[in-house]
Amino acid sequence: MGIGKGTTARAYAKKYNVFNIDTDDLIESSVNKEVKDIFASKGEAHFRKLEQKSAKWLRKSVKGTLISCGGGFYKVNKLNEIGTVVLLDASFEWIHNRLKTAKNAEEKLAKRPLFSTIDKAKELYAQREKAYKEVADIIVNVEEKSMDEVCEEIKNRCDMWGVVS
Repeated sequence: MGIGKGTTARAYAKKYNVFNIDTDDLIESSVNKEVKDIFASKGEAHFRKLEQKSAKWLRKSVKGTLISCGGGFYKVNKLNEIGTVVLLDASFEWIHNRLKTAKNAEEKLAKRPLFSTIDKAKELYAQREKAYKEVADIIVNVEEKSMDEVCEEIKNRCDMWGVVS
């Protein structure tokens, strides 16, 4: 949540000429509402059902595509059947600093309903950290690295795994 999955996915897709789908964008398109509005009107449980529905579609319909997943997507059924899971890793402090110092910091924070308060976000980070690492096939630490370095490390690690990228 806030680590830069979408930004990294777009940079990677451009650099290596691959298609990219963002699961939050996919969900927003399917219901014609922004994530924050889905949370506000229907709640988190409904959003998680939409994630599961999109995961099922991705498993059946999408191949050879980089998929950038929302922060809670790790809980979907059969995640490993969609593809190789790459975890972008960083400390909570680094992520929080990234968000609060961004040019559009207010917008970035407002877009993340589960980041409404620092204490709640820190608690969520602590809850998810172990689970993220358990579902990840590849873990790439992004702290103190340029976007180009992150993309190259992902590419190299995927090549080592035999993942087509």
